[in-house]
Amino acid sequence: MLSCWVVTDGKAGMESQCLGLAEALGLEPVVKRVTLRKFWRAVTPYVRFGGRAQFAAHSDALAPPWPDILIASGRQSVAAALWVKKRSGGRAIAVQVQNPGIAWRQFDLIIAPEHDSLTGPNVISTRGALHRVTPATLARSGARWSARFSHLPRPYIAVLIGGTNPVYRLGTEEASGLAAKLRACATNPGGSLLITPSRRTGRDAIAALAAGVRDVPFFLWDMQGENPYFALLALADYIVVTCDSVNMISEAAGTGKPVYVEMLPGGSEKSSGFLDRLREDGIIRNFSGALAPYRYPPLDDMTRVVERVRSLIGARKPPDADSVSTVS
Repeated sequence: MLSCWVVTDGKAGMESQCLGLAEALGLEPVVKRVTLRKFWRAVTPYVRFGGRAQFAAHSDALAPPWPDILIASGRQSVAAALWVKKRSGGRAIAVQVQNPGIAWRQFDLIIAPEHDSLTGPNVISTRGALHRVTPATLARSGARWSARFSHLPRPYIAVLIGGTNPVYRLGTEEASGLAAKLRACATNPGGSLLITPSRRTGRDAIAALAAGVRDVPFFLWDMQGENPYFALLALADYIVVTCDSVNMISEAAGTGKPVYVEMLPGGSEKSSGFLDRLREDGIIRNFSGALAPYRYPPLDDMTRVVERVRSLIGARKPPDADSVSTVS
């Protein structure tokens, strides 16, 4: 089996995309989390020098044996990916997920969302984020959790909650407004709310949401133990997701189920472009407090990406032994 590293700064959304690609390739990746020292955080990815000194002491080791394929994402991962590629003598195939901010020629493949408007012969544009949602994953998770929710009436409305970020705001006011709309859905025509917050949601927003739906059937993950996120996607009849997370929207759209997006205060040109394209394709709808069934082909960028990566693997000739650096 080919060896694979997944390299990120540890952000869950970035890491999930890389893991999803590795899993789709049938690989068992070693996860490497890196943090750049303060000076290099300020100048990367435009200035790259210093070798190992770029990385903070708590970063995972980047040392031989080098991987056959390296999948990286996030600004801080760029220096690590290119350093490993160089030290491996070109042996490591460098795949960068999301726009690295520097010339595409530095990488074997770049996977960037359409709203980044990045072009190049080794660039694949995707409609959404890569993710780990597959029919097999959903089936396993749904089977493991279905008994936990069996006492709740259908339809199940899965609610995926993000939080405030540099573009959008989700505070107590926004959480209370969302709760009122969710309560209306669970009252007429009825059903249950299966809610999972994220690390960005904030305790006050979670409390406001819980208070607003307390008199209808609901489950709210308490952020202890395993997150039933995939199970909620598997069991849901409808999905409501906040607009702040490209990852969550892409994962929800990977199910083929009705996806309603709760719009939050804020926005950006890139975010609007992403949401507009999915609306135009009939994949998502804005959440207004009412739900109705509809169909669309599940969002699937992974198949095309996997084919491209496999072609790179097939075309790669093993380097001469003398060309591979083992000096860290």
